[in-house]
Amino acid sequence: MTESDLDDLHKDETPAAPPGAMARRFRGYLPVVVDVETGGFDWNRHALLEMAAVPIEMDEQGLLVPGKTAAAHFIPAPGTEIDPKSLEVTGIVLDHPFRLAKPERDALGHVFNQVRAAVRRNGCQRAILVGHNAHFDLNFVNAAVARSGHKRNPFHPFSVFDTVTLGGIAYGQTVLARALQAAGLEWDAREAHSAVYDAEQTAKLFCRIANAWPSPLPG
Repeated sequence: MTESDLDDLHKDETPAAPPGAMARRFRGYLPVVVDVETGGFDWNRHALLEMAAVPIEMDEQGLLVPGKTAAAHFIPAPGTEIDPKSLEVTGIVLDHPFRLAKPERDALGHVFNQVRAAVRRNGCQRAILVGHNAHFDLNFVNAAVARSGHKRNPFHPFSVFDTVTLGGIAYGQTVLARALQAAGLEWDAREAHSAVYDAEQTAKLFCRIANAWPSPLPG
């Protein structure tokens, strides 16, 4: 029995909340900001190395806020490749003793289990991936799901919210660092290319833009 199998044994521990404002806000979908770090640009060929997911929640005032981050480091799946230039950009040291990487199916299960819990907690039906160049992240996730045979992917298979588009509309900026700065949010280039940091900053950007838009919900 793998770690992801053990995760699935506890999949129903979080009771489903009745549909509320969060479920109505995005037609039953829970936005979950995802960032991945990879061994290259080809999701069918290059390894998935890191994944972070930040569920978007709603506070008592009805404003969107980043939830608790779920993250995992991946052991490169058998048969996948790693471009050394990608490691130079990300700074990932594959054999670092504190990396605590998991096999691909177990790492997916660790993140997915927490995403599913957030979906249920917010009374939603499914997660929808939010990302900066979101289809890049979604394609790597979908490829890992297919490769590992994971059966409980909480994300919509093709729909996304892309902060490249949102940043361009709201601030005229499509680069993540520049969009964050235009939104009055911080960006530390020294922390960039960490899945956790990039996902958490992207979540802040998404919330800043969405909260500035008039809510479609009745007041």
